[in-house]
Amino acid sequence: MKSALITGANKGIGFETAKILARKGFFVYLGSRNLENGQSAVENLKAEGLENVSAIELDVTDQRSVEAARAAIGEKTEVLDVLINNAGIAGGFEQSSLETTADQYLSVFETNLFGVVRVTQAFIDLLKKSPEPRIVNVSTSMASLSLAADIYGNSYPKRYVVYQSSKSALNMYTLNLAYELRDTAFKVNAVCPGWTQTDFTGHQGTSIPEEAGQRIAKYALIGKDGPTGKYFSEEYFPETVCPW
Repeated sequence: MKSALITGANKGIGFETAKILARKGFFVYLGSRNLENGQSAVENLKAEGLENVSAIELDVTDQRSVEAARAAIGEKTEVLDVLINNAGIAGGFEQSSLETTADQYLSVFETNLFGVVRVTQAFIDLLKKSPEPRIVNVSTSMASLSLAADIYGNSYPKRYVVYQSSKSALNMYTLNLAYELRDTAFKVNAVCPGWTQTDFTGHQGTSIPEEAGQRIAKYALIGKDGPTGKYFSEEYFPETVCPW
């Protein structure tokens, strides 16, 4: 049985992605900063007949928590086939290039970038043992520098400088990771789930969590001829890649 780890999987998009992969026959580890929340999510999945799931306490902002999660999963499996770096924060709905403090940037980057680095580096040894390892970094079309450069256009109804900056940095990390793993079986991609109705967005959006989960799971399930080092936003760019 293949296995997958999804960070921030106790609710929202992460939870729906976990459900999809579990239905596809994966054993799914649901990373959750609060273990009780993770266990509650697991019970919900088991109530739907999905027994191949387990909650893992995982705070991506805490190196010791990441290492403990790696040790716990390592006791259960020697191979990890899929890593989905889903955990993320917005940093509030009022963000200004002139007024938002450096400490506020640091808080968001701690989760959205540094957390991804911590988790990826901690689990890379298990991923390397998979014949078809996949890494999906959950990004956003709002991280596109090309779209943001149209400063008089209508690319976004509103801009969020801290959140966008953190995800743009994540995109660059994704590209460099794909570059370093280019001659291996790894597929590493950045995926925007779309504007999704979850707690993260105040339940606003044009997509539901199930649709967003499908967009992410798609790139966890790609075959050996699938893309790597790409940036996808299928809600907004269904026929092509998202512009960097």
